[in-house]
Amino acid sequence: MHLSSVMAMRATSCGGNVHRGAFLFAAPPPISTHRQNKKGAFFAPKNLSLFPSLNWEKRRSRIIGCCPRVHRVEGEAIEELEEFLVVSFYKFVLIKDPEAEVSKHQAFLEERDIHGRIYVNEQGINAQYSGPRKDALAYAKWLKDDHKFTDILVQTSPSLNGHAFPRLKLRYKPSLVQFEGGTLHLPLLDPSMRATPLPPSEWRKRLEVANEDDMQSEKENFVHNRKFLLLDVRNGYEWDIGHFKGAHRPNVDCFRGTSFGFSAQENQVSDSDPLAGIDKENTDILMYCTGGIRCDVYSTILRQRGFQNLYTLSGGVSNYLQSEGSDKWIGNLFVFDSRLSLPPSTYKSEENEEKGLEIGYQNEQILEMVYHNSTFARCYICSSRLVEFRHRNCANLDCNRLFLCCTNCVQELRGCCCSDCTNSSRLRPVLQGSQRYQKWHVYRDEVFRQ
Repeated sequence: MHLSSVMAMRATSCGGNVHRGAFLFAAPPPISTHRQNKKGAFFAPKNLSLFPSLNWEKRRSRIIGCCPRVHRVEGEAIEELEEFLVVSFYKFVLIKDPEAEVSKHQAFLEERDIHGRIYVNEQGINAQYSGPRKDALAYAKWLKDDHKFTDILVQTSPSLNGHAFPRLKLRYKPSLVQFEGGTLHLPLLDPSMRATPLPPSEWRKRLEVANEDDMQSEKENFVHNRKFLLLDVRNGYEWDIGHFKGAHRPNVDCFRGTSFGFSAQENQVSDSDPLAGIDKENTDILMYCTGGIRCDVYSTILRQRGFQNLYTLSGGVSNYLQSEGSDKWIGNLFVFDSRLSLPPSTYKSEENEEKGLEIGYQNEQILEMVYHNSTFARCYICSSRLVEFRHRNCANLDCNRLFLCCTNCVQELRGCCCSDCTNSSRLRPVLQGSQRYQKWHVYRDEVFRQ
């Protein structure tokens, strides 16, 4: 039986990455066309009986954004769409010779298609990378075969547009995360100095109890009483597109400068320091971040400053969404790669589909509460509510600020974050939709003049 129509994916290729395209219906091209167009087109067999397990309608979401490989079946050409993953993991463990460790990793990855950031030092490893499923998982498996990393938590999520990182950076780095003064002096290798990790199910139960106890006295979005405090150890702009219900927006633009618990007047409540004025011995502090490493690092600092009851969300928000879905979570999750913003359905699609959730909404009542007197999901310029929870970079190359912006303000300010930036002599073109700017060196004087 010959196909009268085939499902095709219109795609563009940039450096080997197939970008998200639209589905079209068209008559099947001749076999010669199949053989010539190896990057852009999707090929289906003329005889579906050869592939009885294929269900194009169910696989439509999986087809978007994968990279193709061409195979031949009984004289026909059919492309196998290659799925890309983003993988992340970290572990604090003694590495006596980190330079030698880096060399081992470089040798293994030499023939594999991996892009991302992989940092190693005496205290362990921190990695976020992307690649075709086969290569991405092979590296994680190879790592876990080393006795030092057998129990490491490896987290994965789909990358619909191919690589989520421009290139591979694998090297020794004095600090596994950027922090003022570095991290080598911190007792990261001592588990007793880090916060107690809570599995996602236990974290959810803790939040349920805390929200019930605090329901009467809760003001805006801040859970803060004598027994419990929910601490978001991320940046304010991350909170603006998604956070746990009850978490105070951190007054931080870069983790490097985080100073919670360092208030000069420790006995007074402070809007800029949620840990100021709390009982260090009797308050349970529940800390969370994207993947867990920032909480582990900062918990050692808080431990040194006398905070006793410290708990972290094991594996961070990404692990929670994978395990528990969007329960108690509001909005999307900010990630530090080209995807920028991920809805909870990225991690647990079936659960979210059953609940009828869209981009992480809990329900209208909670959403209205969060919107009220809050920067959550609002344009940084005009404060209007946003439909898409996704940041963009300022078009002014010398600013490059990450900010949320509505369509009207994007057009009015030519992609800039403020009117001052529109007067810059180094303005990049206004990007539409979810496009991202390339590296700064791509924008030469000719681009600015245009």
